[in-house]
This record gives sequence, structure tokens and C-alpha cells, in this order.
Amino acid sequence: MELTPTSRFITQRDGLNLRALEWSRPEDSSGSPLLLLHGLASNARLWDGPARHLAQLGHAVTAIDLRGHGFSDKPDDGYEMTTVVDDIADVIHALYPQRSSAGKPIVIGQSWGGNLVVELAHRHGGLVRGIVAVDGGTIELSLAFPQWEECERTLRPPAIAGMKYERLRSYIRAAHTDWSEEAIDGQMHNMERLDDGTIRPHLTIERHIKVLYGLWQHMPSALWENISVPVLFTPAAKQNDDHTRAKRAQIATALRVLPRAKVEWFEPADHDLHAQFPERFAAVVDDALTTGFFS
Repeated sequence: MELTPTSRFITQRDGLNLRALEWSRPEDSSGSPLLLLHGLASNARLWDGPARHLAQLGHAVTAIDLRGHGFSDKPDDGYEMTTVVDDIADVIHALYPQRSSAGKPIVIGQSWGGNLVVELAHRHGGLVRGIVAVDGGTIELSLAFPQWEECERTLRPPAIAGMKYERLRSYIRAAHTDWSEEAIDGQMHNMERLDDGTIRPHLTIERHIKVLYGLWQHMPSALWENISVPVLFTPAAKQNDDHTRAKRAQIATALRVLPRAKVEWFEPADHDLHAQFPERFAAVVDDALTTGFFS
């Protein structure tokens, strides 16, 4: 029987509603609770492939749309790292009210979400059993862009509102020839499909820039020595370029400083490696769980 998620909304401390996709609930699962966080300008549906595999392996899996993204509420502010992490802490309180050691979730975040789980482990480490940073968790944009204006100018997203849905989908398919249709669909869920056949990003450019500014300010390397929960890195690499060499150096430093950490490289792999290799990614997480890394 094919698994499909149940969609519901979780109300936050300030009345904000975040959409959650529950693939399996803790009370119905024999494995570990897993909370999945997407990257900047992404959405919970890009986790569909690995979420399904992890649920089939017996784990209790939930993916959420973070504020401003997907079907969650879209306030004009609150996009700095600390506020978004407090959102995640609220979700954990709502989903896992009885938190024995084994009942605490493993929180998995990709890209921006990887930095979020690092901040979560630093500020709310008592809420989690461990974290997984998926090609993220070591992002320090201010090293590449010492001036915020340069970062904003270089990383500002393209203005694609008004593009035809099918045209964008064909572009994504051409860029990711080894992705499944499910993964392509997940990427397309970043957009609202309008009645005239055009698209509009769920995350507006203005809010995108606010998230980007919060990420530019974030320095996860300053947090390593204060994180006590296990950390699994699953970075992606395509070639031995300057960016990849810097990423390898950052992760090597993290592995030296963190009390319990390990890395599983995906190479060659896309930034969205969880969408590209859903079954393999699920197997890596399941192996870390079943072999006691997060114990």
C-alpha cells in the first residue's frame, strides 16, 4: 500500500500556523520520530521521497513548511534564525509532548534548514535526540560575501512570477535528468499554480531576502563547542572546486570540535541530494539510527 501524508496545521506561540505533513505518527511507529526541514525557498513536499522510505522503515516522519513557505502562514517579519528556530521548537512541543530520551525527535534540515538544526541544537538541545545537516549546517555566507550588499546582489532570486507552469517544469526536468517525477513535483510545490497556468513563488522575493539576511549573519562554527547532541552531516560534492574544498575544511573542523559527529558524503550529488537520492538518503539515516549513533 502506497503511503500518503496527512496534512494539518500547527499553531505557534504567536498564532502563526505552520503546515505539517505527517507520514506516520509516533504512536503508530516502532522506530524513531523524525522532523524534516526544507531549505530556503523550498517546501515540505521536496521531502516526499525520503519521507516515504523512512516511514516504510518504521520511523515516525513529519515534514513542515517553515514560515513564509509552502502552505504555512506568511507574515512580513520573523525570518531571522532565532525566530524560525523558536517556530521549530514550538512544533516539537506540539508533536512530541511526551519526550523521553527515545521519544525526542531527530531533526533533519537541508541547506538553510541544516543551519537551522545547528542553531536548534545550540539553543534547544534538550528538545532533540540529534540532528542531521543535509548539505548545510556549515553555511557561512559572510565569509564569501563580507558585505551584505554583495551577498544580496549575488544571491537575489530571479523574478519568475508569471512564468508558465509547464515551462518552469521543463526547465527543472532538463536541469535534473536523474530526478524522479516525484522529486520534480516536489520542486514545483515551491510555486503557487494560478488559474491562468502561470506560477507565483510561495516565498516572496522580499521575504526571501529577509531569510537570506538571517543566514548571512549566521556563524555555525561558533556554535560547535556548545552542541552536545550527535550531529550527522550528509554533504554533497560534484567536483573538487573551491566551494567543495571549503566545505570539506568546515566539516573537518566541526568533526574535531563536536563531541559526537560523523559525515556521509554524497558525490557526485546535487544540493538537493535528498530529492535526488531519496532511498539512499533514507538508508543513511536509518543506519545511523539502528547502529546507535543517536543513542
